[in-house]
Amino acid sequence: MTLTKKIINSGDDVVDEMVEGLLLAHSGIVTSVPGSPRSIIARHGPRPGKVGMVIGGGSGHEPTFVGFVGKGLADAAAIGNVFASPPPDPILACAVAVNQGAGVLFCYGNYAGDVMNFDMAAEMAEMDGIEVRTVVTTDDVASAPRDQRHKRRGVAGNFFVFKAAGAACDLMLPLDEVVRVANLANDRTYTVGVGLSACSLPQTRRANFHLGDEEMEVGLGIHGEPGIIRQPLQTADAIVDDMLDRIFAEMNPQRGDRVAVLVNSLGSTTLMELYVMNRRVRQRLDALGVEVHATWVGPYCTSLEMAGASVTLMHLDDELTRLIDLPCDCAMFRAG
Repeated sequence: MTLTKKIINSGDDVVDEMVEGLLLAHSGIVTSVPGSPRSIIARHGPRPGKVGMVIGGGSGHEPTFVGFVGKGLADAAAIGNVFASPPPDPILACAVAVNQGAGVLFCYGNYAGDVMNFDMAAEMAEMDGIEVRTVVTTDDVASAPRDQRHKRRGVAGNFFVFKAAGAACDLMLPLDEVVRVANLANDRTYTVGVGLSACSLPQTRRANFHLGDEEMEVGLGIHGEPGIIRQPLQTADAIVDDMLDRIFAEMNPQRGDRVAVLVNSLGSTTLMELYVMNRRVRQRLDALGVEVHATWVGPYCTSLEMAGASVTLMHLDDELTRLIDLPCDCAMFRAG
C-alpha cells in the first residue's frame, strides 16, 4: 500500500509539537497548565463567579477542539492523541484551572473513550469539591435512528454547541442555565457528512479505509467510522440535496424559521467546493422560506486530510441567535 506524505518529524511526536507551535503562535490567547502541556487554557476566559467550560477530544480535528479556546467560548481544552480521547489527568487539570467557584461544564462529542475519561475526570474533580456537569454532543444524524439520538456521534455541530454554551458562560449565567443552553443547542443542531477518500494516521501514513475512485460514502464518521450508504460519486447539488433531505426530515423547518449554517471541510476538500455546496444549501433554504441568519464555510471540524464535507444546520430561536452572535476571541476562530 502506498504511504501518504506528511510534513512531520515523527508520528509519535506530532501532537506535542503541534501544541508547542500553537502556543507560540497564539500566546496572547492560550497557554498550558504548568505540568500538563496538553491542558490548554484561555488567558482571558476564567474569572471569579464564572462557570468554567472544558471541551476536548482527540487531535486531528483542528480547529476542533483546541482552536475554540478563548474569551467568550471554551475556557480550556484537553488534547488527546490523534483520534484518541485525552486521559483523565489533563481533563482534571483543565477543570481545576478554570474552576472559579461556579462549577464547570464538560462538553465534548459522544464517543465511548471520551465519555469514560471525562466521567472519570468529573468524579476526580468532585472529590476536590468542584461541581461538574456534562453535555455530550449528538448532532450526527446519520449515526443512529431518530429515536436513539442519545447514541449519535458529535461531529461538526460541536462548533455551534460550543459557541452557544461558551457565550452562556461568558454572560455569567449559573451552571444550571449553562447546561440548559448547551442541551438546547445540541437538540437543535443537525449534521450530515459525506466522505470521498480516506485520511492516514501520522504513525502509519496508510489510509484508514478505502473508497473506490468513483465512490462516496454518506454518513461517514470523522474517524473513518462506516456511514449509512456507499454509492457512486454524485454532483455537488445532488450531494447537498441528500444531506439536507435527511436534516429536514428531523428538523422540520417552517417558513419564517431561522437557521445558522456550517459547510465544513473534513480536511482536503477545497473552499471552491465548499462554496459550491453553500450555494445549493442557500437555494434549498430560500425555497422553503427559511432565513439564514449566519453562515460559516471552511475547515471547522476536520479529519486530518480526509476528502469530504459536512453540512450542519442549527435551528435558531431568539436565545440561540443572541448566543451565537456574541463576540469570542480564540486561537482559530473569532466572532463579533
